[in-house]
This record gives sequence, C-alpha cells and structure tokens, in this order.
Amino acid sequence: MPRRPFLVAKACFLVALLAACAEPPNKEIGQAQGAVDAARAAGADRYAPEEYTAATQALKEAGDAVTQRDYRLALNHAIESREHAQNAARQAAETRARLRGDVERSMAQVAALVAQANARMAAAEQSRVPRRALRDAQQALARINGDVQKAGAAMQAEDYMTAQLALSGMKERIDGVIASLSNVAGASAQRRRR
Repeated sequence: MPRRPFLVAKACFLVALLAACAEPPNKEIGQAQGAVDAARAAGADRYAPEEYTAATQALKEAGDAVTQRDYRLALNHAIESREHAQNAARQAAETRARLRGDVERSMAQVAALVAQANARMAAAEQSRVPRRALRDAQQALARINGDVQKAGAAMQAEDYMTAQLALSGMKERIDGVIASLSNVAGASAQRRRR
C-alpha cells in the first residue's frame, strides 16, 4: 500500500516532464534572446567576444533544435545561451571599467609629457634656435596632438579600445620629441658660444 502513492507521484512527474517537453521552450528562448541583446548593448561583442559568440551560437542551436522538434535539446541550448550571455555582459563591464582606468591613466601621463614637450619647444623658440632645426619636432608634436585629440574623442564616445590604440606608443614618441628638442637646443647653444 505505501508504495502506491510513490508510483502515482512518479507517474505524475513523468507526465509533467513529457508535457513540458512537448512544446518548444519559447519562454527560455526569449530569455536567452533578451540576455544576448543585453550583452550586445553592454559591448560584449567587443569586450568579451568568446562568451558572446558562445551565447549567440547556443541561441542559434536552440532555434535549430526547435526546428527539429527536439524541445529538450532546445531548452538546454536556451539555458546555455542565457548563461553565456550573462557571463559576457559581466565580463564586458569588467573589461570596459579596466580599460577606462588604463586609458585615463595613460591620458594623464601623455598630457603631462605633451606639456613638457610644449615647454621645451617654447624655450627653444625663445633661445633663437633656427626654425628649420625645430621643424621636425614641431611636425611630430602636431601629429602627437592630433592623435591625443583622437584618443580624447574616443574616450568621450566610451570607445576605450580605440582610445587605447591611439595612445599606444605615444609616450615614446613624445620622449623622442623632447630628446630631439634637447639636442637641437644644446647644439644651438654650442654654436653661439663659438
């Protein structure tokens, strides 16, 4: 007798499970699509591409499984897609925050170096260094200023990868301009002493 309620409960569970698998998991696929859309809006396609790709692939596989009427597999893929999309959104937010901090620090360092280079340029111009001797440094400094403006515009647009790319190698370039200005100023001072 005590075995009969257990068998009835087990049968009810199996009937519910079969009924659940008899229809496409539209709710779960919708949730997965929403999570993928949210991840894309968070920049996951750029800042967490592996997880984002896994999410979109699992969502596609869920749709393919529905087409083949394998609703259990579709459900598994939909759940997998949602998890990947949520991970991608989280990774994208973390990566963006880290890149933003890195870019802001680099921008501050570059701004200090540009100010130093501009001060050296002004000093060289006041010490009557021939203009043609300063031409290369002036042109290099103008290109650097253009690249700094591009990096600043990318930061304003919250495109930290582009800003980071624009700033890469910038410190070395400015150091080169400062060194060339020092060399030009030193050579000019030696000529005047003679």
